[in-house]
Amino acid sequence: MTKNYLLEIGLEEMPAHVVTKSVNQFAQRAEKFLKENRISFDSIEKYSTPRRLTILVKGIAEKQTDIDVKAKGPSKKIAQDADGNWTKAAQGFARGQGMTADNIFFEDLKGTEYAYIQKHEDGQKVEDVLSHMDEVIKAITFPTRMRWGSYDFEYIRPIHWLVSLLDTKEVPVKILDVVSGRISRGHRFLGQDVEIDDAKNYVEKLKSQFVIVDAKARKQVISDQIEKIAQDNDWDIDVDQDLLEEVNNLVEYPTTFYGSFDEKYLEIPDEVLITSMKDNQRYFYVRDQKGNLAPYFIGVRNGNSEHIENVIRGNEKVLVARLEDADFFFKEDQKRTIADYVEKLKSVNFHVKIGTMYEKMARVHQIADHLADIFQFSDTERKDLLRASDIYKFDLVTNMVDEFSELQGVMGEKYAEIMGETKAVAQAIREHYMPISSEGDLPETKVGAALAIADKLDSIETFFAVDLIPSGSNDPYALRRQAYGIVRILDQYQWSMNLNDLQDYLKDNVTVPEKLDLNAHKQDVIDFMIDRVRQLLKQNKIRTDIIDAVAGGSNIDAIEMINVAQVLQNHVNDDDFKVVMEALGRIVNLSKKAKFGYSDDLAVDDSLFENPSESQLNQQVAAIKNDNAEDLFKQLAALRPVIDSYFDENMIMAKDEKVKNNRLTQLVIANHLIANLGDLSKIVTK
Repeated sequence: MTKNYLLEIGLEEMPAHVVTKSVNQFAQRAEKFLKENRISFDSIEKYSTPRRLTILVKGIAEKQTDIDVKAKGPSKKIAQDADGNWTKAAQGFARGQGMTADNIFFEDLKGTEYAYIQKHEDGQKVEDVLSHMDEVIKAITFPTRMRWGSYDFEYIRPIHWLVSLLDTKEVPVKILDVVSGRISRGHRFLGQDVEIDDAKNYVEKLKSQFVIVDAKARKQVISDQIEKIAQDNDWDIDVDQDLLEEVNNLVEYPTTFYGSFDEKYLEIPDEVLITSMKDNQRYFYVRDQKGNLAPYFIGVRNGNSEHIENVIRGNEKVLVARLEDADFFFKEDQKRTIADYVEKLKSVNFHVKIGTMYEKMARVHQIADHLADIFQFSDTERKDLLRASDIYKFDLVTNMVDEFSELQGVMGEKYAEIMGETKAVAQAIREHYMPISSEGDLPETKVGAALAIADKLDSIETFFAVDLIPSGSNDPYALRRQAYGIVRILDQYQWSMNLNDLQDYLKDNVTVPEKLDLNAHKQDVIDFMIDRVRQLLKQNKIRTDIIDAVAGGSNIDAIEMINVAQVLQNHVNDDDFKVVMEALGRIVNLSKKAKFGYSDDLAVDDSLFENPSESQLNQQVAAIKNDNAEDLFKQLAALRPVIDSYFDENMIMAKDEKVKNNRLTQLVIANHLIANLGDLSKIVTK
């Protein structure tokens, strides 16, 4: 017969962002604990509010699973003396197992006999095991922790109560001075303490005290209420799921309401209004059926609808105060020019070890100018890119961004348009921050994409130059994310950018203070970028051995590495893939015997050919064009019959030094082409 086990941790209000993660972790750790203790169960249900983390283990067994144990003891030589009598070691081993020496038997283990005892262990009652669930509670980790009272114990918030019930029976669990019982607490203002008579009645008992403990059900209530408000008013409400999750973890008994604000505030850019409502006040914003922002907002109260009018007025008052500030900042910011703001950047540090934001923009201008050449920009695109690079950080010193830091870039675009910049320049100012997360949206324009790359490159180069290099999980300046963003943008636009050539250009052409040596970590920067290429290829589900191959080859152009990896991935299931890799691999391996490397003036002397296969290989290799990865692969794959004939007919390390070097020259030239596919020795073939 199975039972249900309820464990509730009652706390002071937790930050919204930790609630869901914490209850998930609670359930995972409980599952691990039960399995390790041989307690079977059907499922674990999770419940959470800002004031509680709860699990309900359904179908839990009444006792641990019985086990048979064969315990290993000392060797026979130690367990018995010369006369066959049990030694103290044997007797101690037996006592430790709760048995006598007469229960010992011997078995051979790798040529040596050892003492063993076979015993049966009955499982403990489940309540005896569950009394140790405090271990699970204490094991939950949080991003921030606090202490209270005189205790050294740390937790996300002080623990005020515990409920631990096996069906109707209390199972004692203790944390500090808090001892579990069957009394839970209802809504802080609407409810009262409530006795849980049976674990299975937990949800209904709390609901009677104005607490909806099922987070999914609570979220659905909010969604349904928002939908009704939208339908009643013919509004279009985009329910942001992240905001819905946050709001859901701020309330125990939700009541949704709507308020309004003066239409005059609609003159402020939508992004400012949305930030004020969504990010600052956790309101859902409203649009009319034409898609225009409407002067209304939707909030969620932690309580019922009683006196909701007072709640609405209070929320309107708070929002209007913020909108008044935003309106003032918006008008004041327009009283200055972009040039005024750019001048102010001379006194704003990018980083104390690197220099000012003004100096950063000057470097980005130089980098952007070079990228315009690499990416073959038109004159108009170059002009827009360079103009954007000269001003793109100006909004950092505006009043609006000072108040709403999350609007940097956004306000830059708005103000740039208002102050007469082209649409391309304005949009690039916003897009240079993109992607703002690892898998975030990429710039939609070429100018914005190039500016984003230039800005991120400058950050990586300069931070590396002053030895602020990410290590382990430490990456305070988000350089990994920025490098990954560069790789994603290059992939999006299929832009080639040789990392080695770029490093050399930056070292010789970008103006930096004397203390910055952009060449000091040249290889580290290249390796850092290649690691981000690895990350993208892994995200694209490219085989690990193929990733290792392209990352270990001579190609250090991110987009070419990505394209080669995809080509190899596309061909791994070809019938002849294995034999092609083996044939090319023979060239790679034997070319290493040459005492010289590849150079553009390396030439083969066809007068030294002794067999037709030498001429065939020479002609076909010379005809190969490295225009794209797919064609290169197909041309190299077509060499396989010639390669087989070549090695069948020719001794590479011939006695004649000239013939030997001529053949090695052929292999070095062929290997130079093959290396564009990566280090093929890392590819696993079956």
